[in-house]
Amino acid sequence: MDKNTFAVTPPMGWNSWDCYGASVTEEELLGNANYMAEHMKAYGWEYIVCDIQWYEPSANTSVYHKFAPLEMDEFGRLIPAVNRFPSSAGQKGFGPIAKKIHDLGLKFGIHMMRGVPRQAVHAQLPVKGTTVTARDIAHPFSLCSWNTDMYGVDTSAVGAQAYYDSLFELYAEWGVDYVKVDDICTTAFLPHDLYSAKEEIEMIHRAISRCKREIVLSLSPGPALLTQAGHLSRYANMWRITGDFWDRWEDIREMFDICRDWSPYVKEGCWPDCDMLPLGHISIRGNEHGLSDRFTRFTREEQTTLMTLWCIFRSPLMMGGELRDNDPWTLELLTNAEVLSLLKDTSGAGEIYRGSDIIAWTSQDARNNTYLAIFNIGWVEKTAAFSLDKIGLPGPCQVRDLWNHRNQAPAREMITASIPIHGAVLYKLTPDPEIK
Repeated sequence: MDKNTFAVTPPMGWNSWDCYGASVTEEELLGNANYMAEHMKAYGWEYIVCDIQWYEPSANTSVYHKFAPLEMDEFGRLIPAVNRFPSSAGQKGFGPIAKKIHDLGLKFGIHMMRGVPRQAVHAQLPVKGTTVTARDIAHPFSLCSWNTDMYGVDTSAVGAQAYYDSLFELYAEWGVDYVKVDDICTTAFLPHDLYSAKEEIEMIHRAISRCKREIVLSLSPGPALLTQAGHLSRYANMWRITGDFWDRWEDIREMFDICRDWSPYVKEGCWPDCDMLPLGHISIRGNEHGLSDRFTRFTREEQTTLMTLWCIFRSPLMMGGELRDNDPWTLELLTNAEVLSLLKDTSGAGEIYRGSDIIAWTSQDARNNTYLAIFNIGWVEKTAAFSLDKIGLPGPCQVRDLWNHRNQAPAREMITASIPIHGAVLYKLTPDPEIK
């Protein structure tokens, strides 16, 4: 199977981490799925992703419980905690939830940690289809620095590939469409004298091919290394290019540099990932950076900037807030069809100008339209002006303001915009030789 056909355009969905941390429940997954189907599906949103610790009965916040007992089957494969996902009882796993989400016309995703559960290693549980045990395939020096659940897999061990094959065989049986693999995106490229998970990415890629189901592969956390863009493009659909992104202006500011550097590597089926959108009602059961239950701290202008940059860059969009608590403004931000069209219809995005306060990006579509995003990263309102020649247009053009769904006066020589503090404008420019 060609993995690039699984995600021809950047995936769009909802992930449970930003609002529920490690503790999301079946009701919360399905509640957000129903909201997405009713209010967002028509705009391209389709994935519902259950993040980390779905196999831990005691998970209750975004704080990890060290060496907590985990639910798993006889082959050391993690399965949903029944107290949090009641429909998984009787070895049904995520199958019933996936079916309900599919029946809504949506797709279902899960989180997994790379490696094999320590609990399975210590119990010497068998690897399905082999004569070896979890202890035989575990790498004793491959440990996650922030989560105690797993050992990495010794990729040279007999049975290592079979273990990953068995995981994705199970996920395919459940009806999983998307897997976010954690503790792998940066771990994969450690110096050679340390453990490297690079081969685990390749094993996971092979396991997806063998399971005969189109499963999007997303790698976390970031930042991914630019020097490994070729490997990531070959084996994954998405990879995190930043550390955890939260609702701080400084995080958005940093993304301009990161997106500029990664923009040449954006292509069909290969999506550098700017991380989840911490918008709306977040951190309901979380406490990252000492903060808890809140609505996003981004101003409306900063939220517009975030969405503009993510869309012109063509990052995957994974909404992090509790969808059912969206106010009308947040829903409108997430369902602007003219802005979201950049994810599907454009290419060649890149930065064309960087000043002390103003940054500008352009991209193009197949119909000869140019898209111009102008950002004000400064602390006072700014007016920016760009000649059509600077933008790459040969002559006059029609101007469409995509955020406000409004045609502006035609541009003959210049594009001028007034931009609020930390705000952005996004224009569609259509060449028109009839303009005099």
